Amino acid sequence: MIKCFELFGFMSPELGDEIMEWAFLNEKQIYRLTVAAIAEAKKVRPVYMEKKPRKERHAEMLKMLSRPRLELTASDLIRTWLVKGENSMLSDFLDALDIPHEDGITEDMPESVDDDKINAAVDKLLEKYPKEKVIVYLHMFCNTNDTEWENLETMLDKDERLQF
Repeated sequence: MIKCFELFGFMSPELGDEIMEWAFLNEKQIYRLTVAAIAEAKKVRPVYMEKKPRKERHAEMLKMLSRPRLELTASDLIRTWLVKGENSMLSDFLDALDIPHEDGITEDMPESVDDDKINAAVDKLLEKYPKEKVIVYLHMFCNTNDTEWENLETMLDKDERLQF
């Protein structure tokens, strides 16, 4: 299973920049926390990072987020982006699996899901959303839910459509 920091290492610079730009424009708190965590890891003050041009700052932040020590920060940023910025994808996935939810979030995850349902749900996401976003979402889904769905994990490992 790919960890959150590894997702930043594998994703395209375009998607990484989209996530950073989204956080900068829409979720100031998670953006500031991300800047602070990266500044701390680099042993500089956050203001040093903030003074850099945004494009340069984001490129540097993405590089840092692909390091294991920033796993928690990477996880928080991706999760926030998915829940608040890509909510329709989460809702579509849960709807396709017939899992009750509120705006793409559920507390009641089944222990397992039928192979046919999971295949159909993944197919639906790949038809409707950019492949790279689907890959990030499905890995985050597996990483952040207590339930382990072996069929989804196998798809992520073996299905060529779900590879970066």
